[in-house]
Amino acid sequence: MIFNLPDNAPQHVHSITLVRHGRTAYNAAHRLQGQIDIPLDEVGQWQIKQTAQALRELYVERYHGQRKQLVICSDLGRAVDTAHAFADPLGLSVHPEARVRERNFGEWEGISVEELRERYPEDFRLWAEHRGGEMKYGAEAKEAVGARGVEALQDWGSKAGDDTDLYVFSHGAWISQTLQTLLGLDKIEADFAGILSMRNAHWARLIPMVQSGSIRWRLMDYNHGPAIADTEYWEHPQL
Repeated sequence: MIFNLPDNAPQHVHSITLVRHGRTAYNAAHRLQGQIDIPLDEVGQWQIKQTAQALRELYVERYHGQRKQLVICSDLGRAVDTAHAFADPLGLSVHPEARVRERNFGEWEGISVEELRERYPEDFRLWAEHRGGEMKYGAEAKEAVGARGVEALQDWGSKAGDDTDLYVFSHGAWISQTLQTLLGLDKIEADFAGILSMRNAHWARLIPMVQSGSIRWRLMDYNHGPAIADTEYWEHPQL
């Protein structure tokens, strides 16, 4: 997607990093949590500490104060806690932002994937095939999720200059749908999810390219996590 900049627009941020929250009990049980405000479980609390440290080492400490950080997050507790794990050691403020809240899955929220498959076999199949089987149960339209996500990135991305990195702590479905919309993939394959949901406490990173007064965002990293996330300890740490 191209953002057209007005003549008096401020400089855009240097980068945008989208971070998924740590694990919750619903994640572990494969329940569809949506906008239910489920807290991080013990493993999730450990995961966000590993991710926060990796983000600071990779994108903050190596630049020795040459860059600033702007931190926003979903107003759901699991994302708020994940944001604070990164921001608090740096003395940064965390700004809750309702537009980066997870997709609302309506009546399906709180139900396990296996139960959904058994209770609603046809609609579950349509959902799995990205053909909208969830919509009759009050789920938020993907287009609405992507639109509010891109709007939030556009607004917050223009609040600072290119000496600042924007960090957005959010949710799996929100991140994948916002990227689909931002990168224009929803226009190419409207009935297909070309970007899979990220793992817990993993991140994606975008950098801008300016052409003729417009910004194009390029995806540099996706589903990136700390080195330990590539081991069996990520889901079963020795707590």
